[in-house]
Amino acid sequence: MAATATRATTDEPGERGILSAFDRRRSGVRMGLGVVHVVLFTGLVVAGLGPVLWLAKAAVTPTQDTLSEPFALFPNGLDLANLTAAWVEVEVGRYFLNTLLVAAGCWAVSLLVAATGGYLLSVLRPRYTRLIDGAILATLFIPAVVLLVPLYLTVVRPAIGPSLLNNYLAVWLPAAANAFNVLLVKRFFDNLPREVFEAARTDGAGPFRLFWSIVLPMSRPILAVVSVFAIVASLKDYLWPSLVLPAAEIQPLGVRLPAIASQTELDVFLAALAIATLVPIVLFLLFQRVFLRSAGLGGAVKG
Repeated sequence: MAATATRATTDEPGERGILSAFDRRRSGVRMGLGVVHVVLFTGLVVAGLGPVLWLAKAAVTPTQDTLSEPFALFPNGLDLANLTAAWVEVEVGRYFLNTLLVAAGCWAVSLLVAATGGYLLSVLRPRYTRLIDGAILATLFIPAVVLLVPLYLTVVRPAIGPSLLNNYLAVWLPAAANAFNVLLVKRFFDNLPREVFEAARTDGAGPFRLFWSIVLPMSRPILAVVSVFAIVASLKDYLWPSLVLPAAEIQPLGVRLPAIASQTELDVFLAALAIATLVPIVLFLLFQRVFLRSAGLGGAVKG
């Protein structure tokens, strides 16, 4: 009984876990936890950075070295000409720019539709809000492959205007109609303090001023999440851009590189892949602070 009471008093209040604070202070437990942490960290680094680092190494390695000794560290030196060949001969620079255009357009339209749609359903709340909310939710249960043919026919023969084939609008507009992003933003807006909205309306703020000056500054975390989702989805999408962008000169890297894989030397192709990975890496470095910084109410509530 005394040992149990002593152990209970040494535990920190509110702490829950497999090991108590008393057990964590024991030298054997601390050593075991240290070993587990090192093993887990090493495994995560190898699994996460290993393929990227190998690709970076293979991008400046001759083809024969990559095939004969794939894990050797530059057995016959570097071959920086691979990067030049990938940029000039394969024209990675052009497809790199196309990728940025596709990603930027998908990000802009996705953010616009998600923010305005969530604002309409959550803040303005017209009479038919429940009907629209249910209809948007119902679209999540429709497989994307089912919509592929009618969406393609709509792009080829739109009701208004010419065909959108070989036009970036054919990629941007379907990306904007993302029900998940709209519902995600709506749920976030539902949790915003209504007192701020009422105070803004009392001061004479209209719907647009309320949206631009109050709601958007309070919604930076969810807008960052939607931005990441939209950009990642545009970078990894292959089927739809390959259907609506058949012209090679306007295709993004994710579509063009598989098409030229059989016609390109292995070392040059790996160099092109390494250049292509710069897009998500740079975007991650740009978005990580916004994504991790939870500046929820900083733009609307002061003092």
